[in-house]
Amino acid sequence: MPLDPSFVGRSWPAVTYEVGREKVREFALAVGATDPVHSDVEAARAAGHPDVVAPPTFPVVFTWAATREVVDDPALGLDFTRVVHRDQGFELHRPVVAGDVLTSVVSVAEIKELAGNDVVTFRCDVTDPDGAAVLVSTATLVGRAS
Repeated sequence: MPLDPSFVGRSWPAVTYEVGREKVREFALAVGATDPVHSDVEAARAAGHPDVVAPPTFPVVFTWAATREVVDDPALGLDFTRVVHRDQGFELHRPVVAGDVLTSVVSVAEIKELAGNDVVTFRCDVTDPDGAAVLVSTATLVGRAS
């Protein structure tokens, strides 16, 4: 069943996430980010940051949780058992650091059909408590045809 095209442009309620120091350290270890700014507070401060710095792909930790709200909406029509991840992108406006309280708003950027498959791109705008842009994440999923 094709995806509901009326979802394009629709946004979901904001989701807030507080970046934890240990989460940053665990993620850095998991992805092999060995720069001390990712694990050592003093190294991060010496580099001009208030706390440990998340690796550039860390936002997937909280943006995917927000995106799942849309993916799991039955009205969209996406059968997650048939989904493959096509693309992920991050446009960072500033580093994400431990202690950040970030708000994510997810919207559907595009829905199209490609070779009989449903392709949907999600956009996640992430801001700080002052409303300043921190990053934009995009994720494209393909719902394979049966």
